[in-house]
Amino acid sequence: MGTKIYKAVFLLIGIFSLGYMVYGIGLEEIWLNMQKTGIWFVPVIGSWLLIYILNAFAFKAIIQEPGLPQSNLPFWSVLRLTITGYAINYITPFVALGGEPYRIMELKPKLGINKASSSVLLYSLMHMFSHVMFWLVSIGLILAFVPVNNLMLAGCAFMLLISLGLGYWFVRVYKKGFTVSTINILTKLPFIKKKASAFAAEKADSLQEIDNQITILYTDRKSRFYSSLVLEFAARVVGCAEIYFTAIAIGLNMSITEALIVSSASSLFANLIFFFPMQLGTREGGLAMALRSVGMPAASGIFIGVVMRIREIFWILIGLALMNKKGAGIEDKSLDAETQNKLNYAHSVAQK
Repeated sequence: MGTKIYKAVFLLIGIFSLGYMVYGIGLEEIWLNMQKTGIWFVPVIGSWLLIYILNAFAFKAIIQEPGLPQSNLPFWSVLRLTITGYAINYITPFVALGGEPYRIMELKPKLGINKASSSVLLYSLMHMFSHVMFWLVSIGLILAFVPVNNLMLAGCAFMLLISLGLGYWFVRVYKKGFTVSTINILTKLPFIKKKASAFAAEKADSLQEIDNQITILYTDRKSRFYSSLVLEFAARVVGCAEIYFTAIAIGLNMSITEALIVSSASSLFANLIFFFPMQLGTREGGLAMALRSVGMPAASGIFIGVVMRIREIFWILIGLALMNKKGAGIEDKSLDAETQNKLNYAHSVAQK
């Protein structure tokens, strides 16, 4: 399937999902909530431009390697892929995965399939790892600033166990790789083990190279690793701004610390049920519980959730529009065999 067909498929899915999302909320409800939010809707939208810029810098830090001139992509190209990828994530089931094939497809002509795949995988891992770090910081904030009861202590303990377990897994992945071990697990599962074994045998070298690139980021490119992590963590913190601004718009006396706590607690709940497209229902439930934990009316979580969905609709529209824009610096053609060999050789030299 060609690039244009892939884009057409993603675009159709996006238009259908966006229409369903608008229908589910209702045009009248959207308009009433925009009026109620008023001027505060501008910083809510604007905060996400800053978030995407931080995300793009983190993504670019992972993509770019000193020994690979081809990997020095223009920032606009990376920002475009960041916004379009997240737009696709919003509208597809298994939201953490939907935009990743699209990003690989877009990066492949310039970087080759192995470098494109490893860069997208590394960025996705970093994005999730920063989420875990954000949860850990939030536990400290809850214990330090929120009066806790036994139920909240149990919730913090649960969040801590999940965060530490995921943190250990991420560090292990950065040290030992991910793709080979994952495929090996798939080769032992019923129904798919034959196809997985055939794929593992056919793509053994490519899978090993992708794993090598994953481990190299952690072991040999530590400055890039930590700069990307800091940028992604900063984006998580900025993400609390929309909750804070929306709370101000409806008269809630919310502090920045409380916005951080509400954001982290609600995101944990939503991510535990990550397979719902557009996190239907899970976000509002998480916001309601998080608001109640800091002594605020749970019903306000519905309003904040609707405002967040309106913001999503806006950025989905931007993402779908950018999908048809050719990224500057990303050539719209496949690499020939000679160029691919040169790229692989340059990358192997850079790894050494």
